[in-house]
Amino acid sequence: MTGIDDWLESPQGRYVMDWERSKIDSVVADLFGYNALQLGMPQLDLLAQNRIPLRQTIGESGKVDVVCDPRELPFAANSIDLVVMPHVLEFHEDPHQILREVERILIPDGQLVVTGFNPLSLWGLRQRLLRRPNTFPTNGNYISVLRLKDWLKLLSFEVDRGNFGCYSPPCVQENWLQRLHFMEAAGDRWWSFAGGVYLLRAIKRVHGMRLIMPEWKRKKARAKALSALTQKEINPRD
Repeated sequence: MTGIDDWLESPQGRYVMDWERSKIDSVVADLFGYNALQLGMPQLDLLAQNRIPLRQTIGESGKVDVVCDPRELPFAANSIDLVVMPHVLEFHEDPHQILREVERILIPDGQLVVTGFNPLSLWGLRQRLLRRPNTFPTNGNYISVLRLKDWLKLLSFEVDRGNFGCYSPPCVQENWLQRLHFMEAAGDRWWSFAGGVYLLRAIKRVHGMRLIMPEWKRKKARAKALSALTQKEINPRD
């Protein structure tokens, strides 16, 4: 993602990531297990508040623990308890395959936390009007919450909770972001669906198999019924 380092250091980037970090911290703080992964944005430690002992950052480049293609994650199936994905899907050419890989490596009831830019917001409008192919964050293909929920549902995920945030316009200067801070409370109350970014938490569900038992009891009951009928035929006076 070109220009992400500069954006993270800008007032706009800090504004967005401060909100996302606080929400992610509250979500992952009480999640337990053995293995947790952060896929994307290695510049930030978004698993700092999690208590899982083995926490790794993975990605295609940067200061990561594992360098890999997110479409081919080098982890065994059903081996990861938690995956946090900040702004990965809307900036990759194959988001469906990334989600399939995440579903594969998560254990049953494993947790997925996703953040993304909301196309149905002032941020989405700016992205459509000022699309710049080499500048983050206007160089992505923003994915709506409804579409992402549909994708997750097809992969047997259950969306547990979601949040919208960053209702201020995507201003570049910090003083304007501060002046428009009142829009946070108003937006959360009156037009919550129009936040500039969102967070979704989903749980991998695996439907249990139905165990088919032998019909021993039914056969035994049939044998008893046949035996009683035979007795009546032998002793009709009874």
